[in-house]
Amino acid sequence: MKYLVSTLALIVLGAGIFGFVCYRLSCDSALHAAAEKGDAWHWLRQDFHLTDQQFAAIQVVHQAYAGSCVEHCRLIQEATKVRDALTAKTSSPADRVAAETAVKELRSVCEQALTVHVQKVAALMAAEDGRRYLALMLPKIAAFDHATAPDLQMNHTH
Repeated sequence: MKYLVSTLALIVLGAGIFGFVCYRLSCDSALHAAAEKGDAWHWLRQDFHLTDQQFAAIQVVHQAYAGSCVEHCRLIQEATKVRDALTAKTSSPADRVAAETAVKELRSVCEQALTVHVQKVAALMAAEDGRRYLALMLPKIAAFDHATAPDLQMNHTH
């Protein structure tokens, strides 16, 4: 019995060390470096195994979409302010419903456009990487807060 506790402690310590070593050996150091720097471009390139040609094409698609994305978020923010102002003061229920509907419609337009953009990016990747990218990105679209446009430098919560 006196060796039971020390044996269990040794097993737990050994398992912890083994787990840590396995984790470190299975990690891509380039991905960790990109995450630490907040460099989403580097993460995208490394994690989805992009060639120089794919990476350049994705950057072109992103630049072409960036302006409309910023505009979508601006319109949503303005509509949200109007809705919130109407909610804060005594306004007619019809005005509040109309304002809420406007926000929902603008969000829908934004989310549809962003879905198309994400699909275009995925189409430029190898098939398996594109499927993995879609599986990662599509569920996040509806959760966007539209406080600011997405930023590949990870500077915003959007």
